[in-house]
Amino acid sequence: MHLQIDHITRYSYSEPAAGIVQLLRLTPREADCQQVVQWRLDVDADGRLMPLTDAYGNICHMFYADKAVDSLTLHVTGTIITSDSGGIIAGAHEPLPPILYRRNTALTAITPAIAILAEAFARPDPIESLHGLMQGIRDRMEFQPGITGMVTDADTALSLGRGVCQDLSQIFIAAARHLGFPARYVSGHYAAPDHLEQEAAHAWAEAHVPGLGWVSFDPTHGVSATEGHVRVAVGLDSQEAAPVRGTRRGGGTESLAVGVHGRESAFPRGAQSGAQNQSQS
Repeated sequence: MHLQIDHITRYSYSEPAAGIVQLLRLTPREADCQQVVQWRLDVDADGRLMPLTDAYGNICHMFYADKAVDSLTLHVTGTIITSDSGGIIAGAHEPLPPILYRRNTALTAITPAIAILAEAFARPDPIESLHGLMQGIRDRMEFQPGITGMVTDADTALSLGRGVCQDLSQIFIAAARHLGFPARYVSGHYAAPDHLEQEAAHAWAEAHVPGLGWVSFDPTHGVSATEGHVRVAVGLDSQEAAPVRGTRRGGGTESLAVGVHGRESAFPRGAQSGAQNQSQS
């Protein structure tokens, strides 16, 4: 599938914000299931945009604003070719050993409730266990925006029984780790077969399975990743794979608006794919 991504993140401040520093994880890595044709990141404020790779192997940029601003807009556009790999992630740069992803965080702590949920799906076959866990979370959790926030942990979301893709993914990660699987959070985009135009970024999980390697699980939709999924960044939890994290001085009250449009694009027959990452301020 040839997907075109248009992702805008806009911050507005009630008074000028100075000293803005943003860590941006907005550029996808290549893997056997996805090849980047072109990718561009633009920032509408004067400053420095410096590329780097973080400890997880994510392609990142640090943005340092030159002066105080009333608003800040980050605009990502790109084209990517995806293929259905049955949820198995191969050919991706993996700088860390899988065992590191057994580490718990504040957002993915294994509580008694998480442990009980996980043990209900423990089976001799790892894939059966993980698919059962994914479906069990999907059946138990009601998808409802506005109930949870960026710092809501897996246990709190589970007790509420409601949340968004971030919450369902972190519940899966904590439960999978309890069952002994390395598991990690994935931020990215999803173009559903019946709704290619998407209005928000997406998140899911990956678990490391003996003999298979990393396998994706999307508890929000009850599927392993398809050709409609575009992987952008991974981490131990939602904060460590967040598309944007940063600091500022002043600025008063901050408001945030995010818009993501993912759609299938026409790709000329015979065109060659090749990663082209362009970044400018």
